[in-house]
Amino acid sequence: MRITVFRQLMADEFGPGRAEILAKDHVFSGLGGRTVEQALAEGTPAKEIWRAVCAEFDVPPERR
Repeated sequence: MRITVFRQLMADEFGPGRAEILAKDHVFSGLGGRTVEQALAEGTPAKEIWRAVCAEFDVPPERR
């Protein structure tokens, strides 16, 4: 998954403003205690990050 696709999924699910805040500030246990931005900067695949976001926020399967 491309990062641009990941960012669009985030914006579609949470709204552009909230998606940006979540990516910068929310620490995900599924990402080893990192934020989305930290995980991306460290090279974690966007698809793996999206799965962690979906699990954390109970995103319905049809939108995963």
